[in-house]
Amino acid sequence: MSTRICFIRHGETDWNLSKRIQGQIDIPLNETGHAQALAMAGNAAHYEFSAIYSSDLGRACATAQAVAAQYGLEVRTLPQLRERHYGIFQGITADEGAERYPEAYAHYKARDPDYDFCTGESMLCFAWRVDEAIEWMVKHHSGQLIAVVCHAGVLDILYRKATGRPLHTPRDFVIPNCALNWFRFDVQGWHLEAWNDHHHLVKVLLESAE
Repeated sequence: MSTRICFIRHGETDWNLSKRIQGQIDIPLNETGHAQALAMAGNAAHYEFSAIYSSDLGRACATAQAVAAQYGLEVRTLPQLRERHYGIFQGITADEGAERYPEAYAHYKARDPDYDFCTGESMLCFAWRVDEAIEWMVKHHSGQLIAVVCHAGVLDILYRKATGRPLHTPRDFVIPNCALNWFRFDVQGWHLEAWNDHHHLVKVLLESAE
């Protein structure tokens, strides 16, 4: 029996606009982000979700609440769905990282799976955490359709595992705010069904940084 999950990146924040690395810093949605969440929720209302999960960071929870309001459901938070912890890079831009921490920046650009930004989380540990969250949700929602609001980094891990792309390779796919991304999970593994459904966002900003 398979479980289908619609994964949604949170709406836009001001730090997305300034290309400032948020990681696990709790930055709220901006005005555009709230508009994106409402537009996305209108599209998501066409589906019958059994449950709605979210990262426990505010930008994800606020986005998930827009979906939950369509169904009268409670948003269930899972800390395992948080963005990757970027350690010394949290709160700065990549350009600032290159200037302040050139060695760390080299690891960042190379997508070194073992590098943890001194005080953060390696990509391998992050991927393990995402795996753990997915396994838990699939176990508790076998045969159901659920929605999950998370972060660009989580979606990056999901896309790579479902398509066989290694963690260290450059990202060659987009992860817009508030697009719908559909996955199926069964005994044979993770399957990507549809990516980047953002037709509901024609009047709001689509692209932003991590």
